[in-house]
Amino acid sequence: MENVLTITDKCIGCTACTKVCPVDCINGERKSKHSIDFKRCTHCGQCISVCPVDAIITKDYTNKFLNDLKNNEKIVITQMAPAVRVSIGEAFGFDVGLNVEKKLATALRKIGVDYVFDTTWAADLTITEEATELQQRVEKYISGDKDVKLPILTSCCPSWVKFIEQNYQDMLEVPSSVKSPMQIFASVAKNIWAKEKNIDRKNLVSVAIMPCIAKKYESERKEFSKDDNYDVDYVITTRELIKIFEEKGINLMELEDSEIDNVMGDYTGAGMIFGRTGGVIEAATRTAVTKMTGKVPENIEFEQLRGFEGFRSAKVCCGDITLKIGVTHGLKEAKKMLDKIRSGEEFYHAIEIMACTGGCVGGGGQPKVKKRDEVLIKRAEGLNKIDRECKFRRSEENPQIIALYEKYLDYPMSKKAHKLLHTTYFPKNID
Repeated sequence: MENVLTITDKCIGCTACTKVCPVDCINGERKSKHSIDFKRCTHCGQCISVCPVDAIITKDYTNKFLNDLKNNEKIVITQMAPAVRVSIGEAFGFDVGLNVEKKLATALRKIGVDYVFDTTWAADLTITEEATELQQRVEKYISGDKDVKLPILTSCCPSWVKFIEQNYQDMLEVPSSVKSPMQIFASVAKNIWAKEKNIDRKNLVSVAIMPCIAKKYESERKEFSKDDNYDVDYVITTRELIKIFEEKGINLMELEDSEIDNVMGDYTGAGMIFGRTGGVIEAATRTAVTKMTGKVPENIEFEQLRGFEGFRSAKVCCGDITLKIGVTHGLKEAKKMLDKIRSGEEFYHAIEIMACTGGCVGGGGQPKVKKRDEVLIKRAEGLNKIDRECKFRRSEENPQIIALYEKYLDYPMSKKAHKLLHTTYFPKNID
């Protein structure tokens, strides 16, 4: 599916979208309807966030979702991304950045969802794999292995993945092969959990509630399917879910709290910070440093990896090794970093790239806001607050993750883990 976004006749040609498009794929004269070059588009949805007349729309699965909820032959499960819980409340009068996950769980059950799960648990699984991959690559590099590929790039953002597949095809061996948390969750749900519950995967509707437009594109990548049954059946954005609740007369402010189903596991603080810039690599660093040194860092909040600068570099002490880490958000900044790496001007052991400003908290499917930078910082701080309050703050501490490896996956980066949790990237032609 290439045409995730569509510019409708409501377009007034104000050029706001062209100014924020990181890959210059939107064309058109001022005061005339614009168009999108879908081969170059990475589906980040930043254009949607700034369009003043809502002229840019996405493929909408709302009716499909509502129909599946009415179908007694279907079991409908949802997963919610970390960033959703600190943004959806804004539409119902909650403070910006407040965690409303328990209100959201109640609301989803109210509309008929059978099981309300959390993507954040799968983020812990992503990190357990990715941190192990980082450790293996760095140790091989230090030992003099000339074939090792560095830097390792986090690969949770589908917009960024499409960007590198299109523009840096000579670097496709560099990104981590670990699937995104959304896809890992769905893979475990349909291949392990469904079997345990004696549910035919064809009768299981796996719905992902995401802050991101590109997740719609990712969910329809062929490699994430089995016999034309996709691990994620479809994606509902934060903004689309708000509309569903409003049309059904559901106000989160009026609901009692209820717990998220944790049949597939609870989350750690490391998984939660995935939703903001610098969070994925910080989570991976917490685990990697612990594994490489054999000691838990005294302070696992790596402040040097945080911030809202579009392009930043940091150093992390890891025993006798100093890891150099790069962080960018926004694909124009990513291009600058990748060009420096490709030319040899810069060297990093690891990089995090997110397509959206601020990371997932600024995703194209999130509620539109004024004073955008201020709001994104508050949403990010909301995630940091949840992290600080978690019992476990490193992904490898998660008891359910440990149990999953013991029962099904053996150990991180095992053959079984590769089959279920890893993926491959493909060159994409933009001409």
